Amino acid sequence: MKICIVSDSHDNRELLNAAVAEAKTLGAVAVVHCGDIVAPSTLRTLRRHGLPVHAIHGNNTGDTYHLSRLGHEPDTFVRYYGQDADIELGGRRFFLVHYPHYAYALACTGDWDVVCCGHDHVAEVKAVTNLKGGKTAMVNPGTVGGVGAAATYVLADLEQMSFTVREVPAPTMR
Repeated sequence: MKICIVSDSHDNRELLNAAVAEAKTLGAVAVVHCGDIVAPSTLRTLRRHGLPVHAIHGNNTGDTYHLSRLGHEPDTFVRYYGQDADIELGGRRFFLVHYPHYAYALACTGDWDVVCCGHDHVAEVKAVTNLKGGKTAMVNPGTVGGVGAAATYVLADLEQMSFTVREVPAPTMR
């Protein structure tokens, strides 16, 4: 199973859509958003891709009331969890949290296979040695919105447990 991991879209619908569109062509079947969405309408634009979206809010919370409502609409494609999430995708346990320092601490526990974060707009994938004697993947996809850094996302292959930081292609949406 391949998934698209994004964070810090900051309402940049064009770049978010370009990242998800490319990831879908590369085989992604789900999207994980690690926060700083801001407006629910940003996620609504992803409906066209037909992929489930798992999202938390981050520190630029915007309209959390309507984000929550979006997650409860009939036939919604969005699963909105609030400030963090413990989910399973492709047989792997994920923890989503916006802040990298919390992500590192959670990765150290060994309770999850993958811990995803955002916030600092720095794309990085690293294996964290955990307390259970194994490694936990800590994934920060950077800023899909291109805020103060190149617009990036991570394409994850959960079968191989491989994570590739990719630059977002130029958007074609208007």
